[in-house]
This record gives sequence, structure tokens and C-alpha cells, in this order.
Amino acid sequence: MDILSLFIVIPLLTISALLFCKNLQQSRIVAMIGSFIQLGMSINLIFSYFNERLVNSDIMVFTRDIVWFKPFNIHYNIGVDGISVALLALTSIVVLAGVFISWKIKDLPKEFFISLIVLSIGVYGFFISIDLFTMFVFFEIAVIPMYLLIGIWGSGPKEFSAMKLTLMLMGASAVLLVGILGIYFNSGADGGPLTFNILEIAKVNIPFEAQKLFFPLTFIGFAVIGALFPFHTWSPDGHASAPTAVSMLHAGVLMKLGGYGVFRVAMFLLPEGALHWSWFFIILSAIGVIYGAFAAIKQTDLKYINAYSSVSHLGMVLFALLMMNATAWNGAILQSLSHGFMTALFFALIGMIYERTHTRDITKLGGLLKVIPFISVIYVIAGLASLGLPGFSGFVAEMNIFVGAFSHEEMLYRITTIIAVSAIVVTAVYVLRVVGIMLMGPVKNQTFLTLPKVTWYEMTGIFLLLIPIIAIGVAPLWISNMIIESLQPFLHGVL
Repeated sequence: MDILSLFIVIPLLTISALLFCKNLQQSRIVAMIGSFIQLGMSINLIFSYFNERLVNSDIMVFTRDIVWFKPFNIHYNIGVDGISVALLALTSIVVLAGVFISWKIKDLPKEFFISLIVLSIGVYGFFISIDLFTMFVFFEIAVIPMYLLIGIWGSGPKEFSAMKLTLMLMGASAVLLVGILGIYFNSGADGGPLTFNILEIAKVNIPFEAQKLFFPLTFIGFAVIGALFPFHTWSPDGHASAPTAVSMLHAGVLMKLGGYGVFRVAMFLLPEGALHWSWFFIILSAIGVIYGAFAAIKQTDLKYINAYSSVSHLGMVLFALLMMNATAWNGAILQSLSHGFMTALFFALIGMIYERTHTRDITKLGGLLKVIPFISVIYVIAGLASLGLPGFSGFVAEMNIFVGAFSHEEMLYRITTIIAVSAIVVTAVYVLRVVGIMLMGPVKNQTFLTLPKVTWYEMTGIFLLLIPIIAIGVAPLWISNMIIESLQPFLHGVL
């Protein structure tokens, strides 16, 4: 079996094994082993990718093409470049960390882990797909389990949050499907057969009028899951009601499908449409960046603070992609990775704090540094990474984004870049505000003096996410070079 199909097969085998589990202990052991195997596969893929690049200069490597539905030319067509490889590694790490953070889940543990792994199958399949239709199918597989994960295992107004998330993402999927079909029916513009193959469509000169029409549909269809302003409102509510591991996968992995889809499909296949509409979506993205940061300042619920922070950081990804140059694009991919690890770590820590104190309201917390020092210190580190402190992954990503964005001579680009840069200052405000209120000062509640210490499985989940944040910040060149090398075919399409 090919190296990429294993990312679908192994999770399916893990689900099959989970079906026979009879208790919590068996369920979490099976989920852990399956997730460890996925992490091992992603590490092996990284080394295999570097070796393959020594002899193979194709846009995608490890490709496989199997006819799925011949009348419409739909194929199970897969392959990866450096960007896909990096995002597959992100997914495997966040999934494994999510299993450890969910180690003590009591309600329907078997069903919970199955839903979590079904979500990961959709994400893995999306990142390896070259066929547009197959990519869309995996996109839906990733989105659908979110309704169950929030609606069953969530808290607060979970039914409302699950329904709002599902309706908004399904609505975006409907718009996306129209965009994909528009690309498909214009894929034979040069006289060839209609195809869903991304690499073949990229060689076709799709008419400019068609690109103007279908680019905004495709962009919005993907960008809604990437928290594009003003379609972002499903995300904070979804985060607030979701269980910890689901919030980790939701923000750390699922929302990355938006930026990846925009880059891989909308901008690669409809470059003239991207150039035509870029000014409009740049304004929306810049508003999202600054709005998310200011909204985070006003929140007192830890999950809402991190959720609006995600809106800001992912707005930065879309903003950078629309700049359409190598430096900004490199920053966008690095920001996707950095945000994935960072926000998953934040939600893991928030979940640990909530389990111990039974509140996420920072005004009811205080002095936690004295009673849970390990969690508190890691929270400070995650906060410093979020505001882009040198030595962490956020700094590398944001520097590339701002340098690439400001390199444009047009005044609009530079003004919006300045607005986006100002979000860093706002980020520092809400991060330091939370640290000051929640961690510093006297212990507000005497019951907090006996909070449980960090367990081994919580510590394992923390370090799985913390190590990449530091590793990318300290030694970014290996992954940055892998990304830049993969950007070249896409740059030729838009320049």
C-alpha cells in the first residue's frame, strides 16, 4: 500500500478496533496506539519526502491515481508537497495530544474517540487529495463529526453552538460546491476533457469572466472555515461549548482546511480571479485580524479569549495568502502551523484549568501561579508565542507575513499591513491582561489551594504541542525551505 493511503487506512483500522472496546481503559489505549502510529507515519513521511525530492522534481510526489467514477472523471488522486507534509505532521501531533488530554473522559468514551478519529480521516484525506471532488468529500467528512462532538460531549448551550457551526459550515460548503463545479465545467476550456484534477486544471486557461465569478465563491467557501470576517461568528460559540480535545482539533487542525483550500484551489486554479478580487478580501481579512484581537480584550471567558485570538491569527493567514508573493505565502503556511500548535496548547491548558477550578471566568480566578505552577508557566509561554516573541514559531511566521505584505508598492496593501501589524500590540494587551488577572496576585478562592497536580498524560499532551512551537522558532530554516520550494509552481501562476 502507498505511503499516503495509510493515513486513511490506519485511522479506519483504529476505528474498527475501537468498536470492540468494552470500557474506558481499552478505548483510550486503542486510540493512543492508533494516534502514535499516525505520528510515526507523519515523521516517516517527512524523511521520505526529503529523500524523494533528491530525485523527483514534480509538483506532487508519492502520487497515486485510481478511477473512482469514470463518467465524471472523478479519481482517488493523491499526492503531497512540502506544505501538505507539514500540515499532515501538525494533524498527527494535535490528534495524539487530544487523545492524551481526553484520557479521563467518562461519557461514551468509545464513541468520542471514534468521532475524533473520523474527523482526523477527513483532515488527512483533504491534505493529500489532488482531485477536487475527492477533496470536497474529505472536507465534509471532517466537518460533519463536529456536530456530534459538540452536541453530545459539549457544555453550555451546546445544541445551539453545534447547530450554528453546522449550518454555517454547510452553507459555506454549498457555496464551495458551486465554485468547484464552476471550475470543473471550465476545465475543458482549451479543448480537453473535463477534469477534477488540480494539476491538470492548472494548465488550462480558464476564461477571465469565469474566474471573476467562481473565485469569490471558492474563496468564501473555504475561508468561512478559516474564520473569515464577517462569517467567523460560528467559531467562538463552537469553541466555548466544545470539549477540550474537540476545541484543540477544531482550532488546531480543522480551521487550517480553510487557508489550505484557498491556497491550493482558489488561488492556484483561478489566479486572475484572485488578482481581480484580492483588494476586497484583503480588506475583510485585515478587519478580521484587528477585530479578533480587540474582541479578545473584551472577553472574560478563557475559551472566548482564545477563540477570538484564533479569528485574528487565522485572518493573518488569509491576509498573507492574498498578498501573492513568496515571502508572505511562506509566512502564511508557517502561521498555520504555529497557530495550530499554539492554539491547541492554549485549549489544552484551559481545559486543565477548568477541570480543576470549574470556571473559565478569569475574574473568578487569581493566584494560580502559586497553586498550579506548571500549567501557569506553560500558559505564559503559549501567550508569549501568541504575541510573536522571538524564539517561538509565531515570530518567524509573522515576520515573513509583514515583510512580504509591506513589499507591495500599492498604498492599499501597505495601509492594511500597518493595520494588521497593530494587532500584535493588541495581542500583547489581552495576553498580559489574562496573565495578570488569572495567574498573578493572591489566591482568590481558598478551595484553589488544594488543586490537583498535573498528571503524566496531561504533561505528555503539553510537551507534544510545546516542542514544535520552540523548534520552529529556534530552527525554522528546514521547514521554511521545504515550504518555499513547494511554493514555486504556485507563484508562476499568479505572477
